[in-house]
Amino acid sequence: MSDELPIILTTYKLYRPIDAINETLSKRRRYSLGASTEQTLLELMRQLIGAKHAPKPHKSLYLLRAQSELELLRFKLRLYLELGLANETRIMQLQSQVAEIGRMLGGWLKSTM
Repeated sequence: MSDELPIILTTYKLYRPIDAINETLSKRRRYSLGASTEQTLLELMRQLIGAKHAPKPHKSLYLLRAQSELELLRFKLRLYLELGLANETRIMQLQSQVAEIGRMLGGWLKSTM
Protein backbone atom coordinates (compact mmCIF):
# COMPACT_ATOMS: atom_id res chain seq x y z
CA MET A 1 0.00 0.00 0.00
CA SER A 2 2.94 2.33 0.46
CA ASP A 3 3.17 2.77 -3.33
CA GLU A 4 -0.45 3.93 -3.47
CA LEU A 5 -1.36 7.53 -4.32
CA PRO A 6 -1.84 9.74 -1.22
CA ILE A 7 -5.42 10.61 -2.22
CA ILE A 8 -6.34 6.93 -2.44
CA LEU A 9 -4.69 6.17 0.92
CA THR A 10 -6.50 9.07 2.59
CA THR A 11 -9.81 7.91 1.14
CA TYR A 12 -9.10 4.33 2.21
CA LYS A 13 -8.42 5.49 5.77
CA LEU A 14 -11.89 7.06 5.95
CA TYR A 15 -13.64 3.71 5.69
CA ARG A 16 -12.81 2.34 9.14
CA PRO A 17 -14.09 5.28 11.21
CA ILE A 18 -17.25 5.51 9.11
CA ASP A 19 -17.82 1.79 9.54
CA ALA A 20 -17.29 2.16 13.31
CA ILE A 21 -19.87 4.96 13.46
CA ASN A 22 -22.32 2.91 11.40
CA GLU A 23 -22.06 0.03 13.87
CA THR A 24 -23.44 2.33 16.57
CA LEU A 25 -26.42 3.49 14.50
CA SER A 26 -29.92 2.17 14.97
CA LYS A 27 -30.90 -0.58 12.52
CA ARG A 28 -33.01 1.86 10.50
CA ARG A 29 -30.17 4.37 10.07
CA ARG A 30 -27.48 1.71 9.62
CA TYR A 31 -29.21 0.22 6.60
CA SER A 32 -30.20 3.54 5.05
CA LEU A 33 -27.80 6.42 5.63
CA GLY A 34 -25.00 4.21 6.98
CA ALA A 35 -24.97 1.77 4.08
CA SER A 36 -25.41 4.59 1.57
CA THR A 37 -22.45 6.49 3.03
CA GLU A 38 -20.25 3.40 2.83
CA GLN A 39 -21.31 2.83 -0.80
CA THR A 40 -20.52 6.45 -1.66
CA LEU A 41 -17.06 6.11 -0.13
CA LEU A 42 -16.42 2.85 -2.00
CA GLU A 43 -17.57 4.44 -5.26
CA LEU A 44 -15.24 7.38 -4.60
CA MET A 45 -12.34 4.95 -4.21
CA ARG A 46 -13.38 3.10 -7.38
CA GLN A 47 -13.34 6.33 -9.38
CA LEU A 48 -9.96 7.37 -7.97
CA ILE A 49 -8.43 3.99 -8.78
CA GLY A 50 -9.99 4.17 -12.24
CA ALA A 51 -8.39 7.58 -12.76
CA LYS A 52 -5.04 6.25 -11.59
CA HIS A 53 -5.07 3.56 -14.27
CA ALA A 54 -6.84 5.46 -17.06
CA PRO A 55 -4.95 6.93 -20.01
CA LYS A 56 -4.40 10.67 -19.62
CA PRO A 57 -7.27 11.76 -21.94
CA HIS A 58 -9.76 9.77 -19.81
CA LYS A 59 -8.52 10.65 -16.32
CA SER A 60 -10.62 13.81 -16.04
CA LEU A 61 -13.85 11.84 -16.54
CA TYR A 62 -13.04 9.59 -13.57
CA LEU A 63 -11.95 12.56 -11.50
CA LEU A 64 -15.17 14.47 -12.23
CA ARG A 65 -17.17 11.44 -11.12
CA ALA A 66 -15.01 11.21 -8.00
CA GLN A 67 -15.71 14.88 -7.32
CA SER A 68 -19.46 14.18 -7.43
CA GLU A 69 -19.09 11.25 -5.02
CA LEU A 70 -17.02 13.42 -2.70
CA GLU A 71 -19.68 16.12 -2.65
CA LEU A 72 -22.29 13.50 -1.86
CA LEU A 73 -20.11 12.18 0.96
CA ARG A 74 -19.85 15.71 2.40
CA PHE A 75 -23.64 15.99 2.50
CA LYS A 76 -24.04 12.60 4.12
CA LEU A 77 -21.54 13.44 6.86
CA ARG A 78 -23.39 16.69 7.44
CA LEU A 79 -26.57 14.65 7.88
CA TYR A 80 -24.84 12.53 10.54
CA LEU A 81 -24.06 15.74 12.35
CA GLU A 82 -27.47 17.39 11.94
CA LEU A 83 -29.35 14.23 12.96
CA GLY A 84 -27.08 13.75 15.98
CA LEU A 85 -26.05 10.28 14.86
CA ALA A 86 -22.41 10.54 15.88
CA ASN A 87 -20.01 12.43 18.07
CA GLU A 88 -19.63 15.97 16.75
CA THR A 89 -15.84 15.95 17.20
CA ARG A 90 -15.51 12.70 15.27
CA ILE A 91 -17.63 13.97 12.38
CA MET A 92 -15.62 17.20 12.28
CA GLN A 93 -12.42 15.13 11.99
CA LEU A 94 -13.91 13.12 9.15
CA GLN A 95 -15.05 16.31 7.42
CA SER A 96 -11.51 17.63 7.72
CA GLN A 97 -10.19 14.49 5.98
CA VAL A 98 -12.84 14.87 3.28
CA ALA A 99 -11.73 18.49 2.76
CA GLU A 100 -8.13 17.29 2.36
CA ILE A 101 -9.26 14.73 -0.23
CA GLY A 102 -11.10 17.56 -2.00
CA ARG A 103 -7.94 19.65 -2.18
CA MET A 104 -5.94 16.72 -3.56
CA LEU A 105 -8.68 15.89 -6.04
CA GLY A 106 -8.91 19.50 -7.20
CA GLY A 107 -5.17 19.62 -7.80
CA TRP A 108 -5.21 16.33 -9.69
CA LEU A 109 -8.16 17.45 -11.82
CA LYS A 110 -6.48 20.77 -12.59
CA SER A 111 -3.35 18.94 -13.77
CA THR A 112 -5.37 16.89 -16.27
CA MET A 113 -7.03 19.85 -18.00
